[in-house]
Amino acid sequence: MPYPQSFKEAMVQKMLGPTGASANALAEKVGVPQSSLSRWLREARTLDPMKKSKKQAQEPRSPREWTMEEKLKAVISAAELSGQEFGAFLRREGLHEAQLQQWRDALQAALGAANPKKRTRASAEAKRIKQLERELRRKDKALAEVTALLVLKKKLEAFWEAKEGGTQATSDE
Repeated sequence: MPYPQSFKEAMVQKMLGPTGASANALAEKVGVPQSSLSRWLREARTLDPMKKSKKQAQEPRSPREWTMEEKLKAVISAAELSGQEFGAFLRREGLHEAQLQQWRDALQAALGAANPKKRTRASAEAKRIKQLERELRRKDKALAEVTALLVLKKKLEAFWEAKEGGTQATSDE
C-alpha cells in the first residue's frame, strides 16, 4: 500500500526523536509493517546530509547573500510601493531602507556610467559607418559606369572590325 510522503516523514521523525520508538513498537501502534518503517528509516539516514530540511529551506537568507538579480527585483518592487506597503515589504524581505537605497544608488551609478560612453561611441561609429556606406555606393556606381563604357568600347571595336572586314571582302571581289 503506498503511503503519502508526509506520513512517511512523520513516522521517521517518531523513530528518530529523543524518545524515538523502535520500528517494531511503532508498527504495532500505527498498523504499518515493520519492514516498511525500517526501510523508510534507512532511506532517511542515507539521504544527502548536506540537503536542507524543509524548515531550513524556508528560512530567509540574509540580504548580504542575495544575488544581483534578487537585489534588482527588490529595488524594482520597492519602487512601486509607498507608505505602509513599503514598510511591510521591508519587514517581509528582512531589509533595511538603507540597504535598499545603497542598491538603488549602485544600480543608478552602474547604468549612468555605462550609457553615455556607449551612446557617444555608438553614434560616432554609426556616423563613420554611414559615411563609408555612402562612399561605397559612389564607388560602385563609378565602377558600373566604367564597366559599361568598356563593354560598349569592345562592341564598337567588334562592329568596326566586322564592317572593315566586310568592306574588304566586297572590294576583293
